[in-house]
Amino acid sequence: MMEHLYFTGIIIAVCTFLTIGLWHPIVIKTEYHCGTRPWIVYLIIGIVCMIAALFIENAILSSVVGVFGASALWGIGELFEQKKRVERGWFPKNPKRKDYKA
Repeated sequence: MMEHLYFTGIIIAVCTFLTIGLWHPIVIKTEYHCGTRPWIVYLIIGIVCMIAALFIENAILSSVVGVFGASALWGIGELFEQKKRVERGWFPKNPKRKDYKA
């Protein structure tokens, strides 16, 4: 019976879940330490990963790299949203940064 089960979808789903879970604290830490300035790094990572996924033959690896890239691109918007959440007081401000609105 096990020889007829295919785990590709489950593996991709778990990797997608873990990737999204990884990006959440990355966005929070990035905004805390650097503000929104590194958005361009997220853009480069996203584009590079999306293009790389086109050239990876293995379906699982290609999917994971593509999801990582898409998560980086999604992270750009989340980085700016995180700035708003900090301004609303939902997350702590970094006292060493001076680029918050007065």
